[in-house]
Amino acid sequence: MAELVVLYKTPKDAAAFDKHYAETHIPLAKKLPGLKKYAVSTGAVGSPAGPSGVHLVAILSFDSEAGKAAAGDVPKFASGGADLLIFDTKEV
Repeated sequence: MAELVVLYKTPKDAAAFDKHYAETHIPLAKKLPGLKKYAVSTGAVGSPAGPSGVHLVAILSFDSEAGKAAAGDVPKFASGGADLLIFDTKEV
């Protein structure tokens, strides 16, 4: 299984980010071929040291690697930047 983890950093306008993410990006990402699961963080994203600077975490699971259309939308609303991590997983 392939996983895509996106760490969205704190945007300049959190309300605008949240609106675009909910109304545009989620519906776009849900059309990705092979998408099996799509989860997002709720509330503050912290770290053991305190605030993380991350506004939202998204975790998408696929049968195989995908996501170019959704990744292309990220610069349109993620004014704080985002780190996209793609990797395969195995049950342990």
